[in-house]
Amino acid sequence: MNDKKYCILTYGCQMNVHESEKLAGFLEERGFTETNKQENADIIVFNTCCIRKSAEEKILGNIGAVKPLKKNNPDLIVAVCGCMSQQVEMAEHIKKTFPFVNIIFGTHNLDKFGEYLDNYINTHKRILDIKDKTILNEKVPMYRTSGYNGWVNIMYGCNNFCTYCIVPYVRGREISRQPNDIIDEIEGLLSTSKYKIITLLGQNVNSYGKDMGNDVTFAKLLNKIADLPYDFKLKFMTSHPKDLTDDVIDAIANNPKISKTLHLPVQSGSNRILKMMNRNYTVEHYLDIIDKIKTKIPNISLTSDFIVGFPSETEEDFEATCDLVKKVGYNSIFAFMYSPRPGTPAAKFDNQIDINEKNRRVNILLKLEKEISNQKTKEMLGTIENCIVEKKLDDHNYLVKTDNGKTIIVKNSDLKELSFVNIKIDDRIDDQLFGTLVK
Repeated sequence: MNDKKYCILTYGCQMNVHESEKLAGFLEERGFTETNKQENADIIVFNTCCIRKSAEEKILGNIGAVKPLKKNNPDLIVAVCGCMSQQVEMAEHIKKTFPFVNIIFGTHNLDKFGEYLDNYINTHKRILDIKDKTILNEKVPMYRTSGYNGWVNIMYGCNNFCTYCIVPYVRGREISRQPNDIIDEIEGLLSTSKYKIITLLGQNVNSYGKDMGNDVTFAKLLNKIADLPYDFKLKFMTSHPKDLTDDVIDAIANNPKISKTLHLPVQSGSNRILKMMNRNYTVEHYLDIIDKIKTKIPNISLTSDFIVGFPSETEEDFEATCDLVKKVGYNSIFAFMYSPRPGTPAAKFDNQIDINEKNRRVNILLKLEKEISNQKTKEMLGTIENCIVEKKLDDHNYLVKTDNGKTIIVKNSDLKELSFVNIKIDDRIDDQLFGTLVK
């Protein structure tokens, strides 16, 4: 099987990116090698997302586009997995609509992919298997493809049931991994010297350990990881405002290895909409958290998610969201138009907003975000940033990246790739920053 090639198409969040690394692990273990060209592949895997209707439509269209490839190569294996196929009705729809899809499974049984693949190769019988809950399996092969960043799951699932969100229905309830298993995985990555960024993953990392019934907390996990004797930065996503505790803020403030970048999705600046969303906090509470963060971590870089056009959102509600963006002064935001998800409460709410109005509002919000982001970038001039050296551009010029993801070109220096250096930002042309090494 040494000449066999695979192509994985990944949609959605960072969790899916990391899970595609696990899918690749099963394939590499069986002698397949990676290709980014579907026409050269012996197996094509769609790792799907269902967070928005547009994502599902795009994926279904891309699955359909494989039909000619299958016709030209009847031995081509096509697999569909992930959040979209975890929905039983969607899995059945895929099976019926695309008879050339050979393997269909969901989020809870990713660890069975190798078994499904072996069974199909041996029997050529179609497989559809959707489990109703996740069983943790630490013995999953992995083929990491994210450069010097190592993704590490600390938990799976979500207990929040925001009224717009399909995630709890396709990812299940929260399950935390054992701290020692997480530490062992991270030490294994850092000991190779290849990984300089460790990014912890969970739908709501702040609630890590709550299902364990003992003295396990996210803050303690952060501190334990930060104590590891390696040169690295620790990041995490995603945080829920209602569960962000003082000890987590203190951990970020007190540990130089923990990134001073925090993604704290708020979704709306209207208390009425937040209540309808079942977010379990108010704008006032959120701003109190932001004030506490900025006081303890003055150099923090803040990012957030927003949903515009939620059912019954008025112009006043939307203006409240814009006001919140101005008050916080985010370094960047992600803004999305509300997309009804079948099976979620909000899909049945009255007063669904017209698509043209949602589009108008999201463009206003993104324009506001760009103005604030440009100002934040200007304010970086003259500051000294701890950066990772990404790559050498030519004989004496290097590309480095700041803690908050900004790239800086450093001229006339001799830097070591994947090392951490202090860079003084001297100049800016549009969005590109230029700096010099501070010794």
